[in-house]
Amino acid sequence: MASLQSLPSAWEPLTPRGVATFARASSGRLFVAQLLVALIVAAAVVWFLHDAWYPTVRAAIEQLPDEGEIHFGKLDWRGESPRLLAEGTFLAFSVDLEHASDRRSPAHVEVEFGKETFLVQSLLGYAEGRYPAKWIVAFNRKELEPWWGAWQPALLAVAAAAAVAGLLLAWHALATVYALPVWLVAFFTNRDLKLHECCRLAGAALLPGALLMAAGILLYDFGALDLVGLGFVTGGHLLLGWIYLFTSLLFVSKNTKAASTRKNPFATPDKK
Repeated sequence: MASLQSLPSAWEPLTPRGVATFARASSGRLFVAQLLVALIVAAAVVWFLHDAWYPTVRAAIEQLPDEGEIHFGKLDWRGESPRLLAEGTFLAFSVDLEHASDRRSPAHVEVEFGKETFLVQSLLGYAEGRYPAKWIVAFNRKELEPWWGAWQPALLAVAAAAAVAGLLLAWHALATVYALPVWLVAFFTNRDLKLHECCRLAGAALLPGALLMAAGILLYDFGALDLVGLGFVTGGHLLLGWIYLFTSLLFVSKNTKAASTRKNPFATPDKK
């Protein structure tokens, strides 16, 4: 097994050997690798929103009446109810003021607007929320069409920025938590790693799973995965991080200096 000192400088986190090299790399080099992976994941998220959700949102807005708004925590709806506004493979919007209809869209996620609450339903179950009591929100075609047209690019930019920032913060937090278990395994297997090096190794080990998640999002958008399959990918990308975390330790050199200086407790002391 190659020692960590004989490995090339850190530049790719796609293999356990590559992950191991980041233990000795600078924090700046690790940050660059994390930023590049975060940008790839953010690009996948933005593509999915633009390709899978945005067309349905636009179609739903076009079906709204000319008048209506949400004010004082209630929906002022001027059309028929229940009514399906728009439906796609991934997302659907409907209005049911009493939440009384048994009809459910086959879309993976459905948002249903009621008189005082809204429902978000999917295979995972449903969540109910109340409209903000002090907000006045337009719920009509005349106001939302120009607003949506103007803010689409900005919303995608916000989603991308949130994905990048969220991933960087999550990776930093997880690497900090994982550093101690990795250091303990390294200590008992006589691997030459300090605690801060374990933290960098843990940070790099999370990147292959993130790339798997980005691929899963794109496959989901292209129809190669359903929502259940995406759930398996989500669980798999977490497991992959642990696999990389500990297999990369095999490419870290053993602490031969410490081993050579240890005394045999069963040896007979030299007589003077």
